[in-house]
Amino acid sequence: MTHDRRRPLPVTIRSRLLLLVLSVLLPGALGVSWLIATTLASEREANARALRESARALSKVVDREITKRVAVAHVLTQSRWLDGAPEVTPEHLLNFEQLARRSMQDMSGWIELRAPGRVLLDTRRAAGSLAREAADEPTPAAPRDLVDVAQVQPLQRAGPDPDEEAYAAVIEPVERGGRTLLNLVLALRPMELQRIIDAQELPSGWVGTVMDNHGRVVARHPGGSAHTGRLATPDLRARLTAGDEGLFESVSLDGQPTQGYFSKSPQGWTYISAMPRKQFAGVLSQAIVQVALSALALLGLAVLGALWVSRRIVVPVYELKTAAARMQAGEPVEFRPTGIVECDEVASALADAAQALHHGRSVLERQVADAVARTRMAEQRASQSQRVEALGRLTGGVAHDFNNLLGVISNSAHLIQRHPAAAELQVPLAATLRAVEVGSQLTQHLLRFSGRRPVRPQKVHLARYLPEVQELMRSVLGRHIEIAVHVAPDTEAVRVDGGELELALVNLALNARDAMPAGGEMRLRARNAEAHDTEELNGLAQRRYVLITVSDDGVGIAPEVAERVFEPFFTTKDVGKGTGLGLSQVHGFCVQAGGAARLDSTPGLGTTVSLLLPADDGRAEAGAAESRVETGEPPVSGAQVLLVEDNEELGRVTAALLQSHGAIVRRAADAAEALRLIDEQPPVDVVLSDVVMPGGIDGLALARQLRRDRPGLPVVLISGYSQAAATATDLVVLRKPCAADDLLGALRHALATRAQSTADSGMAAGLPAA
Repeated sequence: MTHDRRRPLPVTIRSRLLLLVLSVLLPGALGVSWLIATTLASEREANARALRESARALSKVVDREITKRVAVAHVLTQSRWLDGAPEVTPEHLLNFEQLARRSMQDMSGWIELRAPGRVLLDTRRAAGSLAREAADEPTPAAPRDLVDVAQVQPLQRAGPDPDEEAYAAVIEPVERGGRTLLNLVLALRPMELQRIIDAQELPSGWVGTVMDNHGRVVARHPGGSAHTGRLATPDLRARLTAGDEGLFESVSLDGQPTQGYFSKSPQGWTYISAMPRKQFAGVLSQAIVQVALSALALLGLAVLGALWVSRRIVVPVYELKTAAARMQAGEPVEFRPTGIVECDEVASALADAAQALHHGRSVLERQVADAVARTRMAEQRASQSQRVEALGRLTGGVAHDFNNLLGVISNSAHLIQRHPAAAELQVPLAATLRAVEVGSQLTQHLLRFSGRRPVRPQKVHLARYLPEVQELMRSVLGRHIEIAVHVAPDTEAVRVDGGELELALVNLALNARDAMPAGGEMRLRARNAEAHDTEELNGLAQRRYVLITVSDDGVGIAPEVAERVFEPFFTTKDVGKGTGLGLSQVHGFCVQAGGAARLDSTPGLGTTVSLLLPADDGRAEAGAAESRVETGEPPVSGAQVLLVEDNEELGRVTAALLQSHGAIVRRAADAAEALRLIDEQPPVDVVLSDVVMPGGIDGLALARQLRRDRPGLPVVLISGYSQAAATATDLVVLRKPCAADDLLGALRHALATRAQSTADSGMAAGLPAA
């Protein structure tokens, strides 16, 4: 539902006062909120800056310590005592050991000199011990590949035992003549880096961490050696791969949410400073908290004041609402002062209007009652029309199946007649064929009700037609009933089946005669339909219509009976005096013509039946296709006939009938199977097909497809009710059930037409005629 922008949104007085208070106080509250937000943002920026500076300072201190060891290792690799590498004499090795120990006097850790598969020097051992052992037999070591490039290795253990001391290593290659002959290893104990971090005096709750290039903790504050060798959390390791430095959020190894900053060294080591996440978010100062609380208190007091004032205003307004409700209910309204001038004026106006409204209410109730009655009548008519339409579809389907049964009986009777012993059965066979004819007429009545019986519409001028049919109706009514015919001068012609219209009027005349056994008058009128006459037609009402009414002065019909009068076989007459098909024919005729039929009756006063028929639109009448049976045509004996019929019993009996006359019959249950059989050998001479079949192709579509693809192949259709078949003026359509002579005659005619077409084609091609 959209809102009209020209009208203001409905807002209560209380809401308006609250909006007024809020419009005054909210700017101040927004200012306080902005102050709090900027204060917290500034504090977060300061904390981020402090973390960054702390991480970078720690990075510089640790880098300086590592760089110092890298420089010492590089100088030692240039010693002249190693010029004889890889074979260093015990004397040179002893001199180099003294030099290495002097270099490590101010540093913790040790120095190793490694050759492939052995250790030449380890300052953790007694001075000169390895030199003496090397003179006798070199000390073996785990096989190691020499490192060709100076590097700082990650944290590792001195041996396989997990209790062995952990250390990081600066490795420098000893090169002579462009070849790497030895490796000098300068070990760095985590405790030295731990002393560096502890010396930084980080704030309480902060975390400082040094990690190697594999993401393992080398030194940490707080915790110290308890965390040495532990891997950083997975999210932090993923963050470290994204850049050389930056801000991050994570959970510390102690399980605390933290906000930190990391910085990487050129060697790939990482230095981290972090603080608790709550501390990083910022803490408001006492003054700001007081200002915020004061603003909230002021806002609350203002809202309470607005609510109190609004209550003093709303109560009189609610009294006006009560007065309006009383006026709406038709009760008297008394004027009582409310204390507010504007409200008093409105209350006085309500009291004056109440009296006028009471009078208008009574008038409106009468009008509404009339409208409800008309609406209820229209709904009843629509409901009756829908019920009868559904019944029409049902009867159409029943008639189709009944026609198939009649076809089975008719064809079977013809087969029996051709039997040598049929002479003794002529009487029952004749009775059977007469019963088939009666049943066929009954299905025609049902098809007429369902609107599926083929019709031949034509232009009918009622001004001339109704006076002419008056004499016929007079003979039906008898002398004791008068008949009056009146056609309005401007009444248009209708486009209907003239025979069906005459039958409908005769049926109505018969009902009128039975309703007036003591005599009376029947009135037949015609005029152009008006808008209210076509309301029940819904979308069809865009056309022009003509209304024909047939009225009598009979006994009338009860309402519960009037709802069913259009149903087939429904009758109130005694057994043998009525079939119940008269009014069903009237209804079927009107619906099939594109209009409607309705009945209005009052018990004791009479009945009026209204026929709403479409006016003629000026189109030319379409000619209906008729099958012609000519004599002297070739027999069907020896002809290849393709029978397309989905009903198994009817198909089997029809095939037997054709075979008894010498035809060679192939059967198909639907159009798809028929198309497949036509392509097989021997070729088909004629196709006999039902119209209504299962599948996506019916008999009409099959015939037209064969006419397009195989123009020389004749097709004969047979149908019980299809309106589509009746409109197929270019095809031969037989009515089901079809007499055997008519069926054989149509097939002979189709075969003769095919033979003549073949002969004409041969002469056109210059071939001699057969």
